Amino acid sequence: MSSITIRTLAVTDRAAWEPLWQGYLTFYKATLTPDITEATFARLTGGTEPMGGFVAQRDGRLIGIVHWVVHRSTWNTRDICYLQDLFTAPEARGTGAGRALIEAVRQMAQAKGCFRVYWQTHESNVEARALYDKVADKSGFIVYRQPLG
Repeated sequence: MSSITIRTLAVTDRAAWEPLWQGYLTFYKATLTPDITEATFARLTGGTEPMGGFVAQRDGRLIGIVHWVVHRSTWNTRDICYLQDLFTAPEARGTGAGRALIEAVRQMAQAKGCFRVYWQTHESNVEARALYDKVADKSGFIVYRQPLG
């Protein structure tokens, strides 16, 4: 098996990114309209938003994606990085792709001067949590949401 390469998500990745994005949405039992998916990809690859992504590639095929958003914080004068979406193809799990994608976000955030990278996952996501527990500290915070229609 060849090694995994991590690189920046590019406009030319659109067709290969889509199945991974849909896999992520399916995992979380979410559906988005095609226009939201299109806007999301444009934001991730357009270079004008404070967000972007990385892909994990093996043998010329995308096997994982991660998206990030850099934003301001009231707790520090430096920005903070939210690792928003992380997904690896089922056959790539346990190969180091997820860890490498997290590390790519960490390095990017550090280079941008961020003071922290943070993310969340569902409590039932046991497989991912096994990795997250090895590479980061749990904050102890619980997430609340209020839909705005």
